[in-house]
Amino acid sequence: MGERRGRVVEYDARRGLGVVEADDGRRFAFHCTRLEDREREPAVGAPVSFRLRAGHLGRWEADALAVRSA
Repeated sequence: MGERRGRVVEYDARRGLGVVEADDGRRFAFHCTRLEDREREPAVGAPVSFRLRAGHLGRWEADALAVRSA
């Protein structure tokens, strides 16, 4: 699957879990270990690029998340 773009719509820093909404409106969960830059927490509303990967229970998850400039 190719690179996608979207925005962070949820992020729980304590649990390290978040959700991105792709430009097409689909939502995908992610874990902080999937962030390209693990030193930086993504802010809600931040534009990101990501790829999809097969996750648990057959759900697609966001992978290789990179925060982009607005």
